[in-house]
Amino acid sequence: MVKFNRFTLDNGLRAIVHEDDTTPMVVLNILYDVGARDEDPDQTGFAHLFEHLMFGGSVNIPDYDQPLQRVGGENNAFTSNDLTNYYITLPSANIETAFWLESDRMLSLAFSKKSLEVQRNVVIEEFKQRYLNQPYGDVWLKLRPMVYKKHPYQWATIGKEIKHIEDAKIEDVKAFFKKHYNPQNAIMVVGGDVKTADAKLLAEKWFGPIPPGEKYHRNLPQEPDQHEERRATVTAKVPLNDVYIAFLMGDRLDADYYVAELMSDILSRGNSSRLYRNLVKEKQLFSEVHAHMSGSLDKGIFVFEGKPLENVSIETAEAAIWEELERLKTEEIPADELTKVQNKTESTMIFSEMALLDKAMNLAQFELLGDAGLLNHETEKYLAVTPKQVKALANKLFRRDNSSTLIYLAEKS
Repeated sequence: MVKFNRFTLDNGLRAIVHEDDTTPMVVLNILYDVGARDEDPDQTGFAHLFEHLMFGGSVNIPDYDQPLQRVGGENNAFTSNDLTNYYITLPSANIETAFWLESDRMLSLAFSKKSLEVQRNVVIEEFKQRYLNQPYGDVWLKLRPMVYKKHPYQWATIGKEIKHIEDAKIEDVKAFFKKHYNPQNAIMVVGGDVKTADAKLLAEKWFGPIPPGEKYHRNLPQEPDQHEERRATVTAKVPLNDVYIAFLMGDRLDADYYVAELMSDILSRGNSSRLYRNLVKEKQLFSEVHAHMSGSLDKGIFVFEGKPLENVSIETAEAAIWEELERLKTEEIPADELTKVQNKTESTMIFSEMALLDKAMNLAQFELLGDAGLLNHETEKYLAVTPKQVKALANKLFRRDNSSTLIYLAEKS
């Protein structure tokens, strides 16, 4: 059970405080409700470029890292298709430094051509290294547009293409900041050795004077249900053939979300999972095979990925994955097999409540979903899943006409 208090500033900034006096540390986590899905289709990669720009200094603090390092703090950030998250961990005695740094860049990020140039080059380099020059690196650049025809999940967080980042102008960047980086669009979580009354005073002092900005109302085209099988094959410089099969599934608040999460564990969590046991060990068809889901806020994807052994044809490999799916669709999973993954999930949940930073991030993300208190009811939702529900969802999702299959063929030298 994660206890917390909450308050909202007059400018709309939502704040959550988790008091924990067992640690000398404190975390300040700021989640901005903006991700790659909020980008213009002709200007993608902005949310991620922005995460980099936020470390380029603000008007009053030219070097973001230096004052933080002086007081024993660490910081980082990440961007997804749904959100952008920044966090600072530091000794609680120095908590005000974190409020000063974060409020200053929310109020007055320094937009210099130089900073844009530096961060643009960093992102372009990352695009090349991680997505274009790495084996299977471009899989999401190819698979997402196969699955999503309407929704802006069509592109990865890095963006559709390098050109969008190369063409980013300073006025475009400023407009993106003004639209999304304001108190009304942010959720702040303070966790650790701190009292709610003190956190509130600091929030009023440092964030209170920031103008609320205009409220951004998200109105994205939703992805319709899929009713056709989609396939693509690419030949590339990769070490082994690879098969990806993606299925469109419900959103993060869909009741089936918990069933799907457990289903991916049944199939793919650890050496006792079905895919490993049957396809890697017993039948020796794959060197590795996995199932996972995107967990997106809007409609997500449930993905299988497997590298067949060199002597195994793609057709055989693909048929073997479908065979496992058919089994889930026709036979109810034994109760003890389900209980095992439920117990594993429960222990993972308990473990994630131990680390201060994880707690802070979880509270922010559940507040974004509608209520930070949902965090305390997650475990029971997993434990309530029945074998019947697993079978029903397998039949709903794992249909040929809901599948997008991407085959990577290794170039023959």
